[in-house]
Amino acid sequence: MIAVESLSRRYGSTQAVDNVSFAIGTNEVVGLLGHNGAGKTTIMRMLSGYLEPSAGTVTIAGINMASNAHQIQATLGYLPEHLPIYPEMLVADYLDYVATLKRIPRRERPLALQEAIAATSLGDRALDPISQLSRGLRQRVGVAQAILGQPQLLILDEPTNGLDPGQTAQMRDLLRRLARRATVILSTHIMQEVEAVCDRVLVMAAGRLVLDAPLATLRESRTLVLRAGTEEPELERWLRRLPQIAAVHPRADIAEGESWVLTLRENADPDTAANNIAQCVVRAGASLFQLQPQLRDLDSIFREATSGKPGP
Repeated sequence: MIAVESLSRRYGSTQAVDNVSFAIGTNEVVGLLGHNGAGKTTIMRMLSGYLEPSAGTVTIAGINMASNAHQIQATLGYLPEHLPIYPEMLVADYLDYVATLKRIPRRERPLALQEAIAATSLGDRALDPISQLSRGLRQRVGVAQAILGQPQLLILDEPTNGLDPGQTAQMRDLLRRLARRATVILSTHIMQEVEAVCDRVLVMAAGRLVLDAPLATLRESRTLVLRAGTEEPELERWLRRLPQIAAVHPRADIAEGESWVLTLRENADPDTAANNIAQCVVRAGASLFQLQPQLRDLDSIFREATSGKPGP
C-alpha cells in the first residue's frame, strides 16, 4: 500500500527527517511513535502530500506522490494535530464542504455525510455551530472529515486528543472497524492507544526511524517466568544445567513456592526450551505452578528504542 524510500526533509539547517524508509501493507494499523520533535508530524505531512520532501520518494497504491499528489489525496483521509475548522459553520455544513473539497459526487454526499456522522456519534450535534462544541466534540468532527468517502488510507494525528474515556473507547472501536477497509497510520503519545488497535509500530528519534516491528513480536522477550513447588531444594541447580538457558534469576516477590526468571540463549527455540524446563521440574519431583513468557510493555520498548541503549 505504502512504500517510503530514503525520505528526508530539512527546515533550513534543521534535519527534521533523515533518510527514512519503510513499507506498510493494505489494511495494516501502524502506530507512529516518537517524542516531540522526532519527525512524526513531518512524516505524516509528506505522506499526505501537504509537504514536499527534500529527498526520497513516497509511493501509495503504486502511485508516486511527487507526480500525482492530487490522485493520492482523493483516496486518503488526514487528521492533523491542529485541524483548520471554521467555528461559524454548522457541523453538517462543514462536513459537506469537506466532501466537496474531496470531490465526492453530489449524489453520493448525503450518504457519505450520514456514514461519517454516525461513525463518530455526532448525530445529535450535526446542526450545531462548531463554535459551540467542546474540544472533544471538535475532535470527533475532525475524525468525521477524515473518514468521509471511505478513504483507502487514513493518517490520524492524536485522534483521541480531548476525548473522555467513553469517547476514547468508541474511537478505538471505530479504528478497528476502519481497519477492515483501510490502511491506518496512527500517531499518538498514548501507548495504551497503540496497544489497543495497532498491528505494528514505527518509532522515530531525532528524525530517524529507530524501530519498525510487529507489536506482537516486540512484546515477546527471550525470558520465561517459572514458579514451582519447594519439594526439590536443588531445582535451581537442575535448571542451570539445561542447554537452552543462559541465566537463572531467582524472584522473591511470590507468596507460595519458588520462582525464577529464565533467560534463554539466542539460538534457543522458546517452545523446545519451555518443554525441557517443564520436564526438568517434573523429573526433579517438584510441582509446576506456572511457566510462561515474560512479556514486555510498550512503554519500556519505546524508552529502549529512543534512548539508543539496549534493554536489560
